Amino acid sequence: MSKIKVAIVGVGNCASSLVQGVEYYKNAREDQFVPGLMHVNFGGHHIRDIEFVAAFDVNANKVGNDLAEAIFSPPNCTIKFSDVSKLGVEVMKAPALDGLGKYLKPVILVDPTQKPVNVARALEDADAGILVSYLPVGSYEASRYYAQQAIEAGCGFINCIPEFIVSNKEWGKRFEDAGLPCVGDDIKSQVGATILHRMLAKLLIDRGVKLEESYQLNIGGNTDFLNMVEEERLSSKRVSKTEAVSSQVPYEIPLRIGPSDYVPFLNDNKVCYIHMRGSKFGNVPLSIDVKLSVEDSPNSAGVVIDAIRGVKLALDRDIAGPLIGISAYFFKHPPVQMSDEDARRAVEDFIAGRRER
Repeated sequence: MSKIKVAIVGVGNCASSLVQGVEYYKNAREDQFVPGLMHVNFGGHHIRDIEFVAAFDVNANKVGNDLAEAIFSPPNCTIKFSDVSKLGVEVMKAPALDGLGKYLKPVILVDPTQKPVNVARALEDADAGILVSYLPVGSYEASRYYAQQAIEAGCGFINCIPEFIVSNKEWGKRFEDAGLPCVGDDIKSQVGATILHRMLAKLLIDRGVKLEESYQLNIGGNTDFLNMVEEERLSSKRVSKTEAVSSQVPYEIPLRIGPSDYVPFLNDNKVCYIHMRGSKFGNVPLSIDVKLSVEDSPNSAGVVIDAIRGVKLALDRDIAGPLIGISAYFFKHPPVQMSDEDARRAVEDFIAGRRER
């Protein structure tokens, strides 16, 4: 199969885990179980078919360096699980726009003498087929800028952050009119706080429990959590995570979900606390309290690898616009919410060609 030429914007912890993951599993057998991937061979595309051809960031410690080095540069703090040889891909200076919030600016060194590149032209020069957005949460202007750059360069688009691009009808139509596929918004983790909360909510509803209230509190020590200390950047994140859970409950309940604090010494470890209260037969009370601790960035890397290959399938088949099944299964705020069981079936049908999108 041909290479899947991928560009990344935002060379942070998530990008580090993605690049490491492609390297780590590049020799996986097609009959091998790889934790976190639907298939080693996803519709004819192997993990090793992914080739990184361009990368963009504003951090002076990363700009100008090979992507293989930049993914391990501070303030990146995620676990290193694979060595990565030089990729021959120099990280390019991106326009800053609104990517850096007030708490990130002091820890991200930006060199004002470095001139930003023309992103669309750089994508074209690299012959990129897919652009993956790992921008910081709250990057409203930057998310729309990169979505437009992807359209101008003829790239499929993967929006991993909670800015509503793919789930926005206007943007979805822009990609459709351009003949390009897109998936998003806000990547799910393999086993993260939101997917665990969703499954618990569905379990209680399916078992006839009257769910009465729930909350989810998340803490972590990476720059994503530092950035989210700025409450103004969190509105779409709270909506995304809340709708992912509330979509499983057929009535309204008091529900509070979202990042609650930055704890520096946790680094890329994310700790989640979930509380659920309801009543069962005889109106007898029931409560569930769960603690989940995960290394945050590798938790979504396999999901993005599958999303990349899903977008490549759409490109192969000349399918344009939002991919409904891929978005519903891999993202928290898709254009159409589905149960995880229905969404997984939709992805398998898409791979097999039984479903257009």
